[in-house]
Amino acid sequence: MSEIKENKSVETIPFYPDHIRTEIRVVWILVGLAFIIGTIAVFSPVGLEEPADPMLTPDHVKPEWYFLALYQLLKYIPKTAGVLIPIIGLIVVFLWPFLDRRADTKKQNRVRFIGSSIFVILLIAMTIWGMNS
Repeated sequence: MSEIKENKSVETIPFYPDHIRTEIRVVWILVGLAFIIGTIAVFSPVGLEEPADPMLTPDHVKPEWYFLALYQLLKYIPKTAGVLIPIIGLIVVFLWPFLDRRADTKKQNRVRFIGSSIFVILLIAMTIWGMNS
């Protein structure tokens, strides 16, 4: 029994000139499309309203519940102070253990507890107030 080997020639396409040429064509088509869309956008800009002003929030917009107290704070004090006060507060809370190295006393603990309680009550009240306004 002899095996008959058929000499099938498999037709292949070389990678270098053919595939690279196809990729370059696709890139030129995409660049042309981007150019066409960019040109259309330059000559007919889309604008439904005036440009956005980050310091002026519309009345109907409300943030998520965890930002309601800060949002309420921004309604009643100037914008710059409303942004800086929470940031400075966070920096003070972060740095306080490094700055205060004295031993604790009962009076200090009582003052911290009362101050923290007032802050938490104020935070909850501002959140509820912001939710209902």
